[in-house]
Amino acid sequence: MFMRNAIRRELRVAFSRKAQPVWFRIAKWMVAIGISVLLWATPYFWLWTLGALGSGLTVHFVWRWKTKGWTRPWGGWADIEAAQQD
Repeated sequence: MFMRNAIRRELRVAFSRKAQPVWFRIAKWMVAIGISVLLWATPYFWLWTLGALGSGLTVHFVWRWKTKGWTRPWGGWADIEAAQQD
């Protein structure tokens, strides 16, 4: 039960419209896909992929630590009700 609530909270925060504007999400994916296409045929593709994954997980866990599990604003995130509606 706890795990289901935690996953539900993570997804709600990830897809919150208050966390990032739609144009930023689109631009972020365009940059990631563009760099991946450029690096596809090079030996650096997997280095880029693993580095991006590691960086993303690091930022995610630091953010969760600083926001006490998405329950406090930190660094501009103001969608507190997304985390408190469990």
